[in-house]
Amino acid sequence: MTNKQLVLVSGANGHLGNNLVRLLIEKGFQVRCSVRNIKNKDCFKGLVCEVIQADITDKASFVKALQGVETFYAVGASFKLWAKDPKKEIYDVNMDGTRNTIEAAAEAGVKRIVYVSSIAALDYTKLPTKESNGYNPDRRDMYYNSKNDGEKLAFQLAEELGVELVSVMPGAMIGSEAFLPLNVSYGVLKLILNKKIPMDTKITLNWVDVKDVAEGCYLAAQKGRSGERYILANEKCMTITDTTRLAQKLYPEIKLKVPGSVPDFILYTIAGFMELSAKISGKAPVLTRKEIAMFSGLQQNFDISKSRNELGFNPKKPEQAVEEALAYLMEHKDLL
Repeated sequence: MTNKQLVLVSGANGHLGNNLVRLLIEKGFQVRCSVRNIKNKDCFKGLVCEVIQADITDKASFVKALQGVETFYAVGASFKLWAKDPKKEIYDVNMDGTRNTIEAAAEAGVKRIVYVSSIAALDYTKLPTKESNGYNPDRRDMYYNSKNDGEKLAFQLAEELGVELVSVMPGAMIGSEAFLPLNVSYGVLKLILNKKIPMDTKITLNWVDVKDVAEGCYLAAQKGRSGERYILANEKCMTITDTTRLAQKLYPEIKLKVPGSVPDFILYTIAGFMELSAKISGKAPVLTRKEIAMFSGLQQNFDISKSRNELGFNPKKPEQAVEEALAYLMEHKDLL
């Protein structure tokens, strides 16, 4: 017997997961939170929710976690663009995780799944990019591949197993409640404030407030059509350099320098050294040659009319999202 008020959020100690948990509690739901490491519970202090251990690579743990749940927010995934073994640590984890959690949801009698995909699962060859463009043909990155193949697998399994599934595709999420380690997107703002971006990479990001994405996930559960995908991002992207200019204007006391343009061969050389250093240290490089090749000059502009019209999704503008996220980081110096 499902409890209409009981929902499960996987990856509940991540940036989106934790902000979604807070929103659902405010909306009056009984919230169960699954985390891979049960010791990682600081972000739930003061929240009225149930925290349990479940790992997306362990199907049995999710069959147990999903008992009595009506709506499952499948947020948990390996969100990183670099790993020593990207296929094993990113692609396989996300593909196995998708299969395990959706099969577990069907076994547990879950009625509806909100599957958190990514704007990585979109085709950027026609702008503005929209859901109906299809999937990303660029196969150079294991995280991107896992989001494209994972979403296709999610829809296929949901149809076979008779579970309603709606996919949401967030942009670069920043702002609001955050805990270390910061996610990849928020980490870019941290790099800017710490003066760790030495040159203009011409890389753009589609900034979106994490609270708006959490609201979009909730709206997708309420109004989203099963079998459909919805972009949860902004219409326009911003370059990292323009983002730095905004930070410079807001915080003149930091004395930020706007990164200058350099020839491509210098960009690639610097990135190559960073990758070499990462192999030795085991820590993700600030920049890789693949990221320059894939993202330098790529315009991440979206047609979000489907999400606006069908869900009522209405994100704050990217400049405002950046301004508020920078203010949060400046207030919480421990995150820097």
